[in-house]
Amino acid sequence: MSSSPRRGTQLLKDLIRSHQGPLTRELVRKPGRFGLGQVPMDQLPDSVATVVCGFCSTGCGLKAHLRNGEAVGLSPEANYPVNRGMACPKGWEALSPLDADDRATRPLLRDDSGNLAEVDWDTAMRTFVERIKQVQDRSGPASAAFLGTGQMPTEELAFLGSLAKFGMGMVHGDGNTRQCMATAVQAYKQSFGFDAPPYTYSDFEESDVIVLVGSNLCIAHPIMWERICRNTRNPDVIVVDPRRTETAVAATMHIPIRPKSDLPFFYGLARILIERDAIDKAFIQKHVDHYPEFAAFVKDYTPELVFEESGIPESTLETLAEKIETGGRVSFWWTMGVNQSHEGVRVAQAIINLALITGQIGKPGTGANSITGQCNAMGSRLFSNTTGLLGGRDFQSDSDRADVSRMLDIPVESIPAENSLAYDEIIEGIRSGRIRALWIVATNTAHSWINQSDFKRLREKLDFLVVQDMYDSTETAQLADLVLPAAGWGEKDGTFINSERRFGRIRKLRRAPGEALSDFQIFRLIAHYWGCESLFERWKTPEDVFDSMRELSAGRPCDFTGIDGYQALDAEGGIQWPLSEAEAARGPIGQERRLFADGAFFHPNQRARLCFEPHRAPEEKPNAAFPFIFMTGRGSSAQWHTETRTKKSAVLRSLAPAETFVEINPRDAIEAGFVDGREVTLRSRRGHMTARVRITGVVPVGSVFVAMHDAMTNRLTYPAFDPFSRQPSYKHCAVAIEPTDA
Repeated sequence: MSSSPRRGTQLLKDLIRSHQGPLTRELVRKPGRFGLGQVPMDQLPDSVATVVCGFCSTGCGLKAHLRNGEAVGLSPEANYPVNRGMACPKGWEALSPLDADDRATRPLLRDDSGNLAEVDWDTAMRTFVERIKQVQDRSGPASAAFLGTGQMPTEELAFLGSLAKFGMGMVHGDGNTRQCMATAVQAYKQSFGFDAPPYTYSDFEESDVIVLVGSNLCIAHPIMWERICRNTRNPDVIVVDPRRTETAVAATMHIPIRPKSDLPFFYGLARILIERDAIDKAFIQKHVDHYPEFAAFVKDYTPELVFEESGIPESTLETLAEKIETGGRVSFWWTMGVNQSHEGVRVAQAIINLALITGQIGKPGTGANSITGQCNAMGSRLFSNTTGLLGGRDFQSDSDRADVSRMLDIPVESIPAENSLAYDEIIEGIRSGRIRALWIVATNTAHSWINQSDFKRLREKLDFLVVQDMYDSTETAQLADLVLPAAGWGEKDGTFINSERRFGRIRKLRRAPGEALSDFQIFRLIAHYWGCESLFERWKTPEDVFDSMRELSAGRPCDFTGIDGYQALDAEGGIQWPLSEAEAARGPIGQERRLFADGAFFHPNQRARLCFEPHRAPEEKPNAAFPFIFMTGRGSSAQWHTETRTKKSAVLRSLAPAETFVEINPRDAIEAGFVDGREVTLRSRRGHMTARVRITGVVPVGSVFVAMHDAMTNRLTYPAFDPFSRQPSYKHCAVAIEPTDA
């Protein structure tokens, strides 16, 4: 297969014409409750369309207000089943980042003088193909790798992973979902047999006891907190977190464990529940493996040991155990405070184990429930084709590869038979010379990667770095040899899958600026110039990819063959998986679904497994030179990740601190002589940053907290990784603090 210059030019013309053309081309048989059906938006001068927000995983429905077919404002959709008329500040302001002055509008190529200069798309595509093929010819196909993101639509993720691996011969590719959800993925796979968060958002409203672990829900997922506030059962809300966060203050009980002491704490809690006979023996006998071994294992986690490790007294453990025993419906929820840990998988499974031994799963108001981070981390987990084959399959399985080959009509030999390196292993591959070219799509690695200074140094070892992004000003784009300008949320079509497994629609509400194209169309261009377009001939539109994903999901735990295209999503306000064709025929398809109501899990014997191992202390501990534990997390509901988008909004900037603050406990501040508002320098063994002191009892003695959004925060973080998930531990390292003017 070889590309044709003439056909390449014609394809470019077609894509640019499409880019400048109508915002919606589909024609509809009938309109739906939450969409415009197949009516071209430009023919509706003053109208509305419902889209799913492109920030966090909550998946709120937003009403896009259109004038001459183009969005001019957003408001929350009152009838959308996720948010029911509520939206956080990011949702209200989601259009603002599209108007930023630093949008990437034309391809940029680094010239002989070392500057990024504008080039046309033909030059960009030829350079992309020639440079990557040169690397692969010298060092092998696996020497080129890619990194994607949970911010992209599911269809684009599937196209990227398929293009890179099936078409371009890449073996290794991962995404920034590794930084937020890999722990939950592995925990569910090992415990349940598949990556399957079991809940629906109504469980927030139907629980009698809600246990939130390492989750500042008020700030990170405020609409989920709103769902808790709607709970009419007067629930006990228990927050397990080292910090006295906004959520902990609003809760009925706060358990301030020491940082990274979760595992002995939950093992000690399981020990007490077993001793109190506060377990569901019938459920365990029928549905759970390895209980005798687990019960014997947790005997060593005595109240004395738990207190020594976590600082939590036996009386608190007993109180929590009693609430779980007598509370009725109990649900356990966790997010990044658990996932971003050196032993996060086992901590997540310690929470899952509590739900399993008490039978608190598969029923309203129950569950061991991971709260996802990014808007489409779930889509990335299932269909990005990175460290797992499409639809939750295994690259190392002959039968799984044969299934994908048959369903996509591609040669089976084009599918790698080995698993990809994980994100951190790809970065280490640059150090060793194993990875020589890197293609980064819609993520800001030079800001967000743990111990970021190391990545910036390693970039010099790459022969070729491509960054595909909607902004050309990101830290990562500024390091690139080639920048490809991409459309953002609101400028393209597709689907996201939220925390509760709900597919929701995004739409092209505006045209991307200049010559920027959707990632989907860029992938089509690359396939053509690479010479592998025949493999993806069926994928002319994102909905074509959605149809392929439907087929790939058949018979899988994530089966959504009952979702009959985008029109069904428009009509229902999103639909949760699983929904097979047979179930859809019995209807209704829009109802909420939780998993495991029948007690059947996804292991071959249909039983869940209790997974456990001894606690390991964090690798880097405080000492005399670096006396404080450094914690990071969300700083404001108006901030998002690296602030690449949220900083573009004046409204969001006004709602978040203008400067970076370090939270310090009053006792530590007195001992060190720090004054509120004073600028200090934080140092770790890897780097330093400045911040202003905020003296507060929110943080425990001996610990400090800085919002993760500051560009300097990851200069300090220590590169520890969970051995199962390879997720980084962003929330624990040792730092020193000194006055900046000392």
